[in-house]
Amino acid sequence: MATATLTLARYKPVAWFWDFLRDELAPYPGRGALVARMVVSASLVMLVTMVFQIPYGAFAAIYAFTASRENPDATLKDVQTTVFGYALGTAYVLIGAIFFSGEPVIRFAWVLCTLFVMFFFLRAVANYTVAVRFGYLVVITIPLWDQIIPTHRKVANTLWAILALTISNLITLAVELVYAHLHQIDTVAVALADRLRCTAWMLRSWSAGITDPAREEQLTRLAILGTSRMRLDLLRSVHTPEMTQELGAVIALVGRLVDTAANLTHFSPQPSSPDSSRLNQLAARIDALVSALLTKRTPPSMELSPETDTTANVPLLLEMERTVSLITAVLNGSKAASDYGPATSADEEPGTGFFHPDAFSNSDYIRFAIRGSLSAVACYVAYNLVAWPGISTSVTTCFLTALTTVGASRQKQLLRYAGALVGGMILGHGAQLFVLPGIESISGFLILFLAVTIPAAWISASGPRLSYFGVQMALAFYLINLQEFKFQTSLSIARDRLGGVFLGLLAMWLIFDQLWEASAIVAMRRTFVSSLQSMANLMREPLSSDQHVAIERSLVLRETINGNFDKLRQQADGVMLEFGPSRAQDIAERTRILHWQLDLRVLFLARVALLKYRLRLPGFELQEPIIEAQEVFDTGIGERLDRLAGLLQSTPVPELHQTPLAPILEKAIHDCCAVEPPDPLAGRLRSFVPLCRRVESLVSSLEQEITQRLSQEEAHPSEAQQA
Repeated sequence: MATATLTLARYKPVAWFWDFLRDELAPYPGRGALVARMVVSASLVMLVTMVFQIPYGAFAAIYAFTASRENPDATLKDVQTTVFGYALGTAYVLIGAIFFSGEPVIRFAWVLCTLFVMFFFLRAVANYTVAVRFGYLVVITIPLWDQIIPTHRKVANTLWAILALTISNLITLAVELVYAHLHQIDTVAVALADRLRCTAWMLRSWSAGITDPAREEQLTRLAILGTSRMRLDLLRSVHTPEMTQELGAVIALVGRLVDTAANLTHFSPQPSSPDSSRLNQLAARIDALVSALLTKRTPPSMELSPETDTTANVPLLLEMERTVSLITAVLNGSKAASDYGPATSADEEPGTGFFHPDAFSNSDYIRFAIRGSLSAVACYVAYNLVAWPGISTSVTTCFLTALTTVGASRQKQLLRYAGALVGGMILGHGAQLFVLPGIESISGFLILFLAVTIPAAWISASGPRLSYFGVQMALAFYLINLQEFKFQTSLSIARDRLGGVFLGLLAMWLIFDQLWEASAIVAMRRTFVSSLQSMANLMREPLSSDQHVAIERSLVLRETINGNFDKLRQQADGVMLEFGPSRAQDIAERTRILHWQLDLRVLFLARVALLKYRLRLPGFELQEPIIEAQEVFDTGIGERLDRLAGLLQSTPVPELHQTPLAPILEKAIHDCCAVEPPDPLAGRLRSFVPLCRRVESLVSSLEQEITQRLSQEEAHPSEAQQA
């Protein structure tokens, strides 16, 4: 599948590009409201800074454009973090000015050290937002302190900068609080309803024998995403302790339902007529749960018929029915909520220090700071030597586009340049030539501002592959029209900004990308190995006899694996932007790793479902001998995954006896059923056995492909590179 996609992109780039834009720009639930809040915040900041003639209006408006808007609590936290970062940056700049602004040579040495500190903070500071806000304030005030103007004006302008940004913070927070008050939505209930609706839709599709790949992919994505975001939203909510406990249990149960349904997509169910009726009936019950959650009413009770355990021919249907029954029971208050999910507590947001634990021992942080600071210093020296302060945005470009791998940096650099080109040269110059001459009031300018800000906000609300383009498009337009308290008539501002961005990109390509080059394909290998190791650890769970502790450990591992999946996708995009003699083999390896990750995703979903049997969650109970055999099975699979990770790292690994594990498990099941009548177990085993077979099949497939590839590289290195 990945190879087919790559081939299509190679031979039909225009079609691929339009599909990419369609996917990124398509509406999704909440996108319109998000864009509206972004536009309102930026417009209010523009009006305040223009009416009261507050400097640095462009930077204030762009902050209002990009501030966190997950919920009022997240916005408040972001505002607090931002104010702290800006205050730290202001104090640093003013203290540096007191001691180092009098002598040019000393001032230059201070700038060199400052640029190093900025890039070091990007990697070493635990809170990335603080590091970015600190560095951003410092980098936009460095050109100010290079100007030949009285010192008191430099100090005043620096204080104006933090005032403008503080006003922007307060306006953004006020807009979010007003929106939350006028549009009161229980984000936890909405998220639960989305997952339940998707599951009900898939149940109806399966009952009708219809395959819906888009919905199946959405269900798979929700299963991989897990429930941590909902649990965090619940922690920040204002529900009573009793309601919090109840919703925590519902979150856990809905997560189990989605996990189970996502596994069913890989079994290609062929339901009989009675099974189709049960699927439709289950979908109707799920719809009733959605209505109950959104209206805060009690759902109708659900009773399972006595023959339910033995009549289902669809794998996992029994488990889904029991899970829906438990959700209904919890919402009705007939079951204790504490039995179905880990408690939600403040411990879910552990505090950390200002720096990462290895901030001063990890040499990678120092290398990153040297690469970034040398690039920025080259730009700083260049625009000062030619006395062209208008291109000082080159230093900002180096700071904002410095990422850990070459491909990721180039992706952000290209988006920044394209955004500056569209927002500055096209929209900015176009407005100066054709629109501004006919505007005579700030109300007319507001219409122009909205005409640019609305599409930029819509683009910035896209995924990470396109959103930065919208931010840079808005920033380029704001720098032209909000830096002075009059309609801008000079065309040099957009030219200088675009020239500064180009100089910054050139410095990054010539210095940052070449010094201690960090290839995206190397990062992809490391991330995939990390996914294998985390998957091996998840296979061995539960290691604790305490069920709640075991559930918490499994949730942490799920978050780690999910984060690696997202990271791998972004790194794969970065590989496409790296060039050189090894580009062909890097792209080929990218395709292989993405193919392996697809198998790993399916394995992850199957393991999540099997783990519920090991944990003996309600609806997933099996006999003790079967659980003991499953533990042996899981441990063996974990060892095989660890071995694969070691092989990819080129570390010595012990040989394993590749005896099939599923037959051993099936023998234990047969022996158990020979002693006890099989009817009570039939429904669960009908799902349990195929899941175990799928797990071993996927691991065997990964072993075969990876070992075959490594053998080719060892025997014929040149041919392996050309493959």
